[in-house]
Amino acid sequence: MTRVKLCGLRSEADVRTVLELRPDYAGFILSGGFRRSIDYDMFITLSAMLRDSDIKRVGVFVNEPLDSLIGKFEEGIDVIQLHGNESEQYISALRKHTDKPIIKAFTVKSEADIEAARVSSADYVLLDSGTGTGSTFDHSLIADLGRPFFLAGGLTPENVGEAITRFEPFAVDASSSLETDGIKDKTKMTVFVSAVRSV
Repeated sequence: MTRVKLCGLRSEADVRTVLELRPDYAGFILSGGFRRSIDYDMFITLSAMLRDSDIKRVGVFVNEPLDSLIGKFEEGIDVIQLHGNESEQYISALRKHTDKPIIKAFTVKSEADIEAARVSSADYVLLDSGTGTGSTFDHSLIADLGRPFFLAGGLTPENVGEAITRFEPFAVDASSSLETDGIKDKTKMTVFVSAVRSV
């Protein structure tokens, strides 16, 4: 069964909805400067709410200095997602400090991006159209990937079923499509999770 990741969670209400819906992954933007970023104190609060669940807490970082990531956030997350221009050298250095699974995100614009994802040393790769764009990329490029992946970028209840059927991603990831006026919408979150699980 395709896993579900709900990302860009920012409030206790968001996490209460997640606890009801039981997705496989819950994502928090922990690098500053983005609309969905949360500060350290909020992260600690929200992470604690999920501590006793089987939902994996994903910390999303964008070009974060290693010394900022290591230690400060690690106790509260189960999976580290790198969503910037992090190199293989960065991943190798990170592995010296943690045994947590690593997801490396790739913005897909060409076959070269798919090739970079294919050879990445990360535990998982995530294919996206950008950072929170809410739009899709050319999914036909996925055919040559040859490894399990998270699929993100413009997924909605209306198109996620077809994407799962055609490409069989390990997991699907949504954020923008789950919001109304920039706030997570419980109804949209519920419909999305139901659409994935009905495939």
